[in-house]
Amino acid sequence: MNHRQPLSQRRSLLSSVLASLALALPMAAYAEYPERPVRVIVPFAAGAAADSAMRVVGKRMGELLGQSVVIEARPGVPGIQAAAIAAPDGYTLLLGAGSAMVTHPLLNSKLPYDPIKDFVPVGRILINVPILTVHPSTNVKTIKELLALAKAKPKTLNYSSSGMGSPNHLAVEMLEDMSGTSMIHVPYKGAAPSVVDLVAGHVQLGINAIPSVAGQIKSGKLVPLGVASAKRSRLLPDVPTIAEAGVPGFEYEIWYALFAPAKTPSAAVAKASAALQTALRDPAVQSALLEQGAEPAPTTSQELAAYMQQDITKWRRLIKERNLQLE
Repeated sequence: MNHRQPLSQRRSLLSSVLASLALALPMAAYAEYPERPVRVIVPFAAGAAADSAMRVVGKRMGELLGQSVVIEARPGVPGIQAAAIAAPDGYTLLLGAGSAMVTHPLLNSKLPYDPIKDFVPVGRILINVPILTVHPSTNVKTIKELLALAKAKPKTLNYSSSGMGSPNHLAVEMLEDMSGTSMIHVPYKGAAPSVVDLVAGHVQLGINAIPSVAGQIKSGKLVPLGVASAKRSRLLPDVPTIAEAGVPGFEYEIWYALFAPAKTPSAAVAKASAALQTALRDPAVQSALLEQGAEPAPTTSQELAAYMQQDITKWRRLIKERNLQLE
């Protein structure tokens, strides 16, 4: 350091050096991340589909990271809150569903967490492909037949969902919006009772994740009309997409991803993301997830952030236009 420099210049230079060191320290500190077990909070009941899938992925991630990945089931908003306020050190992650991270915050402004401000994306894990099915009593075999019936008899067809603002409720809202139809929503307290009444014929149709209705489709108790994703499902390759069967542009996926608390060092996020992507490309992990009815769908942190923004834009428009809210 040149001691002939003015004191103010020497202080400025010293501040710059210290700032550079401060930036370097977190990167150095996380060079060996993780040095202890990593916790993943799953805001679903133990044994639920999302919990089971995360345990498969977490086991392989732990092997890749050289530390155990501990799955902690903390159902509902309290679990998401716990992850949001956890120390941003990379040792607490959250399994977030698209509903919790995109649609519910758009429907309910009073939620005690903000998915954009409180979290940083790590990477998408999987998607569950929803499928539109009808009860055989409708005598409907195709999407076009269903829409023709719905237009001929507005507000006579009933559809079930797992509750107001649930993924399957919003999926049918989008179907109505894009097809110019109007049907009656019958919300239930959970997916299981909504499917039970659909199979019993108390309601005529519903959009549900494939695993929840696969058995009923196979036995002929429900008629599959189309999958909601942009591409056909590997689980039911003979069933067309809703888009190709009569509603061009229709696309809806139920997705799950990993998130870290906001301000988690980028080095830790990057390492967790790399382990996640590698785990999801493992044939054994892919096979296990497909057996559960889930389709591996790895992304980088940046890709997940862009994917979420697209989702937010799409659902914000629909929710506003159809005046939907969930308080």
